Amino acid sequence: MPGDATSDTIFALSSGRLPAGVAVVRVSGPEAAAAALALSSTLPPPRVARYCALHHPASGEPLDRGLVLFFPGPASATGEDVVELHLHGGRAVVAAVLRALGMLPGLRPAGAGEFTRRSHQNGKLDLAEVEGLADLIAAETEAQRRQALALASGVLSGRVAAWRGKLVSALALLEAGIDFSDEADVAEDVARPALDILRAMGNELGAALADAERGERVRDGLVVAIAGPPNAGKSTLLNRLAGREAAIVSPIPGTTRDVLEVHLELAGQAVTLLDTAGLRETADAVEAEGVRRALARAEAADAVLWLSETGENPPAAFAFAIRVRTKIDRGGPVPEGFIGLSVATDRGLEDIVEALAARAEALCGREPALVTRERQRLALERAAHHLARATGDFGGHEELRAEDVRLAVRALDETIGRVDVEHVLDALFSTFCIGK
Repeated sequence: MPGDATSDTIFALSSGRLPAGVAVVRVSGPEAAAAALALSSTLPPPRVARYCALHHPASGEPLDRGLVLFFPGPASATGEDVVELHLHGGRAVVAAVLRALGMLPGLRPAGAGEFTRRSHQNGKLDLAEVEGLADLIAAETEAQRRQALALASGVLSGRVAAWRGKLVSALALLEAGIDFSDEADVAEDVARPALDILRAMGNELGAALADAERGERVRDGLVVAIAGPPNAGKSTLLNRLAGREAAIVSPIPGTTRDVLEVHLELAGQAVTLLDTAGLRETADAVEAEGVRRALARAEAADAVLWLSETGENPPAAFAFAIRVRTKIDRGGPVPEGFIGLSVATDRGLEDIVEALAARAEALCGREPALVTRERQRLALERAAHHLARATGDFGGHEELRAEDVRLAVRALDETIGRVDVEHVLDALFSTFCIGK
């Protein structure tokens, strides 16, 4: 953020790529209202759109005609005074308005993600909601959109707030017990319900963490390796699923040497398809390296499309394989447990997509996950670790139990960005576009 000066008034184009039917220029900060007056000679009532002429603040030259909206802080997206200028979406129009704004005192162009960062700083969004917004902007599939929208809407934040409230209640009970440590009956009476809360909380956190891998998989996408002997039709199937000629198809065995990646959406999920080298024994050093890489990537994949013209079974090292007998248009039986495929007629292609969809649903589920990022998972793992310790035997030193509960609360605070997240914010907001 330029100068990290939150007292500046910032401006930027906040809508999409130009040219467009409409362009939205956003201004946020203490001089936002003055900027609207300088360009339009009017400041509409809060949250009311007013159509008016925009002119250069120095020369009076007409710039455009459009809508002006005013959102006074703190009831705005950033928590500051915000003005939106809805313009005709031509490049020259927007450039002229941005130049005019840049001439006004106290105004400067916004940095990447600076509007959202101010929303966070002013308490409009916590860190988990900001991460959800970043994921929503980057979402390419329906599953990613739904999951990101849930996170941006505060689903995780609300759950963390509820957990935190329970831990604070348990901590209050423990500290009351410490105050009455000389009276054993009283101390035990207040410690027992605190331990019940901690154990229940540990179970809730454990369930959320058990589901975390699903959320990260939806966000990052599934990896599906296409594997099999040479000339089984792997590259042809990749091209058919991708809808383009992504891989070279050749009757010569060993054409594919390195792993080719293609990103696409299948069954509503982000999928990375891997076209791998044909698996066989070979004296060719380069092809042998390709075979080694193919095996390694297939073994680590979420699913393997195992292609075989003869119906041979895949290696046992593959965790999950969808077995496909290819080139069935040339005759021969389809073994039990195999999908018959002919890329010449597209027979079996729909069955493969359905099998991949079933695998995706098994791994990702239908409902959005609560935890979607590694950072969130690690913070909750720390909270769960301290909760597990807090339910142990401290030999009468209840102040140690209370300290573990405090550390668990701190870990929950890290999840939504209350503490120790400046380094995370710097990295996160750098991924946002200018104007967001």
